[in-house]
Amino acid sequence: MPNAPADSSADAPHAPQRQRRKAARPQELLEAALSQFVTKGLAATRMDDVARLAGVSKGTLYLYYASKEELFKAVVRDALGLVIAEGSEIVDRWEDSTADLLNQLAHTWWTRIGASKASGIFKLVVAEVGNIPELAKFYVEEVIVPSHVLLGRAVQRGIDRQEFRQMDVTAVVHALAATAQFLALYEHCVGNCPDNPFPLEPETFMQTQIQLLLHGLQMPPGTPSKGTP
Repeated sequence: MPNAPADSSADAPHAPQRQRRKAARPQELLEAALSQFVTKGLAATRMDDVARLAGVSKGTLYLYYASKEELFKAVVRDALGLVIAEGSEIVDRWEDSTADLLNQLAHTWWTRIGASKASGIFKLVVAEVGNIPELAKFYVEEVIVPSHVLLGRAVQRGIDRQEFRQMDVTAVVHALAATAQFLALYEHCVGNCPDNPFPLEPETFMQTQIQLLLHGLQMPPGTPSKGTP
């Protein structure tokens, strides 16, 4: 008697699971790559190591990302670009004071980037990306320019609403960005020193810097509005 055909319905329940697993794979690859980049550095990271950490073959990794440079770009877009886009949406819909807006943007940056492995990307940029012109250009276009535009919009909003006095917007943006850059480097350098007698609490430091900056930006009480005699 011929063997009965295999019951394909037995595998049916596993199909949705496989589909979900495949859909999650790009994010798993990016998370593995971020971990390797931050831990080992850009130059020392091998595609084999990323694939192994993600639990896939190197061939599978190359199906998604043709080179280590393309993988790094994807990591930056996922870890930083999405947060910048989210910040832009916050500015678009914000209705309260601009001081509160800057505090909200800082909180978003800290919770999504500063307190995560993504903060290590800035260390990579300082240490290695500057030696790779293509990636340096990419980082400027994908991170520096849009983040400066985002913060510039927030600062200009405060000036237009006469919450802030007239100042060089670009200089103010650099002052704001410097706080985030310092924290990113601190976490991966001095922050790892166990015997530091003056440990830094990141969110307290960030809020202090913003308050200091706001005291320099905000209009003094009693300042007449434009057009007021």
